Amino acid sequence: METSPSSVDVVLPCLDEAEALPWVLERMPPGWRAIVVDNGSTDGSPDIARGLGAHVVSEPRRGFGAACHAGLTAATADVVCFCDCDASLDPGLLPTVAGPVLDGAADLVLGRRRPTARGAWPVHARLANLELARLVRRRTGVRLHDLGPMRAARREALMALDLTDRRSGYPLQMVVRAADAGWRVAETDVPYRPRTGRSKVTGTWRGTWQAVRDMRAVLAEPPYAAPAVGAGIAGGVR
Repeated sequence: METSPSSVDVVLPCLDEAEALPWVLERMPPGWRAIVVDNGSTDGSPDIARGLGAHVVSEPRRGFGAACHAGLTAATADVVCFCDCDASLDPGLLPTVAGPVLDGAADLVLGRRRPTARGAWPVHARLANLELARLVRRRTGVRLHDLGPMRAARREALMALDLTDRRSGYPLQMVVRAADAGWRVAETDVPYRPRTGRSKVTGTWRGTWQAVRDMRAVLAEPPYAAPAVGAGIAGGVR
């Protein structure tokens, strides 16, 4: 599948990822623009990203969702991908994730994480993710195995979802509101490596607790009535 150089922007939320950035950015698909959203780094991450050719956006308000949404707002390409900036996911695989969106076969594609090593995904985080996927299935009818952070969708459609969470619930709110809008949601397997550095969420009890609270709030929201993303969306793949 061939794409024009400006067809895809890749949002990379970043908080103190100086060690991982070179590996991540060197594996960006040719012609795809990396948007590194600095969320208050103190280790020189923004300068490293600029030096490696990335477009850097500053989002001083702390929160994973704040960083993701700042990147989405800064994007100009038709299709936008999201990927963690900690070297746990290989950006070189993004064309596989974005392919169904670019081809018009899906509206939102998530990378289903497949751990490559014992320490890649802590057991408590994996179990929490499985339970979350079950709750999403019960809430929306969408059958997912993972609320993976590597994902792709069209920018204008994402903006129309009017996402409001600015912390850990942002990825979940995207899926729930997309499902409410009748999007065709799909997933594809992607390898999941041990991250570089310490996790800001599941690596701490405080981070895990905050994430759980944020996601419970998202699941408690009433169904969202968003504009359809195009003809033939209702009744999509579930």
